[in-house]
Amino acid sequence: MAVKIIGSILILVALYMGVKQGWAMLSAKPQMLEMFGKWHIGKTWVAVIGAATLLGGVLILFPRTFLLGNFLSAAVILLIICLQLWIRDLKGAAVEVPFLLLSFLIIYLQHPLAK
Repeated sequence: MAVKIIGSILILVALYMGVKQGWAMLSAKPQMLEMFGKWHIGKTWVAVIGAATLLGGVLILFPRTFLLGNFLSAAVILLIICLQLWIRDLKGAAVEVPFLLLSFLIIYLQHPLAK
């Protein structure tokens, strides 16, 4: 029972982060454009990545799309880690690692409503 509660809380945290960050990218917030600008990624691609982040966060909610949502979220985080490492920003890459691990932890705990 405790594992399901912890899993539910982690899913809500992942949902919040996915929606918050995805919406910031999708609506072209200046800080997101600045961050992606250092990798020469334009506004259109920031919006596409934001839509993927938002979709991944929402898909985590449902048992049938839980795994797909986690993989999509993890893929976006891994992309950002790779881009940080590309410009040799180890601190920026290290900041993203806990979020990548969160996706894997949520997968390990499984969806609390799954049979």
